[in-house]
Amino acid sequence: MPTQTTQTLTASSADLARAADLLAQGESVAFPTETVYGLGGDARSGPAVARVYEAKGRPAFNPLIAHVPDIETAQRLVMWSHMADRLALAFWPGPLTLVLPLREGHGIAPLVTAGLDTLAVRVPAHPTARALLRAFGGPLAAPSANPSGRISPTTAAHVLAELGGRISAVIDDGACDVGLESTIVGLADDTPRLLRPGGLPAEPIEAALGQELVRHHVSDTLNAPGQLLSHYAPKATLRLNGEEARTDEVLLGFGEVYGDLNLSRNGDLTEAAANLFGHLHELDLTGRPIAVAPIPDHGLGAAINDRLRRAAAPRDS
Repeated sequence: MPTQTTQTLTASSADLARAADLLAQGESVAFPTETVYGLGGDARSGPAVARVYEAKGRPAFNPLIAHVPDIETAQRLVMWSHMADRLALAFWPGPLTLVLPLREGHGIAPLVTAGLDTLAVRVPAHPTARALLRAFGGPLAAPSANPSGRISPTTAAHVLAELGGRISAVIDDGACDVGLESTIVGLADDTPRLLRPGGLPAEPIEAALGQELVRHHVSDTLNAPGQLLSHYAPKATLRLNGEEARTDEVLLGFGEVYGDLNLSRNGDLTEAAANLFGHLHELDLTGRPIAVAPIPDHGLGAAINDRLRRAAAPRDS
């Protein structure tokens, strides 16, 4: 349900400064790229990224693309490679996303990567997107600016029709030129993989690399290579709906179930979503089984529970 007034901004310097200020406050702002309109949130802030998920009604915490203004910024976030260099020099800025291992000290919120050790990163070509990124001064996590499962928006009017009242602002700068999401190439190892076909055909990518891309099953969501359905799962076993810890367990609490760590003592699902992956990582370092308190199964709680069920699912030996 709409809960706020969504501002419509222009591509003027003053309005881009206003948008950058909203993003710095942790708000969600839709902006044009050459592919589709994206819904941006500060990629370094778990709560900001959680608000993006909340606005979209995203059913599960899937990895998001971090948008940056240039190659140098991308290189500060991920481990660069010769293949990444070839593709970036050939196609950035443009509708190509690269998935690479995270660099130490990257500062990206775990919710952006869904707890994985890789990051999807892109330099958009749209001048307004790049101007916004420069004005903001940081990476923006930005899936398409539409409710999950709906048609991707290529105009500001599309965004307002679907997300009006659920986000802080949309920057209106006309229709997107490409109108199709970016192509995603996985470079987490020595085998380049086509993770999602998109606005850049595979053939010129293969020509730039001098080798073929390994094709994966087409997915509507962004995932790291070989992990189309599986995201971060702790090494230890995970038990759901635990009101208290059993012998040898550590407890991830929520609300009045305090635990060793607590996703949100106030029962705030946005805060819980922001803390989810970081807390799981921290508890996993204990080497003990993890019990998780009951989480309400509505709003972001449904996404949290989806992620926890995946993490708790039986694994191959």
